[in-house]
This record gives sequence, structure tokens and C-alpha cells, in this order.
Amino acid sequence: MDTKRIISIDLGKRGGQPIIRGMRITVYDVLKMFASGMTREEIMRDFPELTEADIRAVFAYASEREGETVFATHEAAS
Repeated sequence: MDTKRIISIDLGKRGGQPIIRGMRITVYDVLKMFASGMTREEIMRDFPELTEADIRAVFAYASEREGETVFATHEAAS
């Protein structure tokens, strides 16, 4: 999925956090709602401006970011 069509970073909105379609709703906001136990339907009812594609883009974006995580290696003490 090409998340760049939906997820962007605008330094003037939400402190430069990744936002959805230029709105003030961040990727973090949606992920936090899911983590709190809200369903897709509940989130979309609370935020009717969100679409199914927006929700999929949030997960795709988070997955891409997680895949880019750099893990520190553990070096043996001398």
C-alpha cells in the first residue's frame, strides 16, 4: 500500500507527527484507540471523516516504520 497518499508529516500540525490526509488526526491517535480496545466501527463512528483506506494506511504505515527499526547490538564487556 502506498501510504504516502494518505499519511503525511506537516510540521505545522500536531507537532510534525504523521497525520491522516492533512487532518489533525495522527497515526498515533488511531493506533492508541485500537490499543484501548475500540473497534474499527467505533473509531469510524467517532471520526466519520476517516475511511477504511485511512485505517488500512495507519496499519501499513506503522508496519513500515516498525520494519525500519534499528536494533542495538549487545557487545561483550571487555
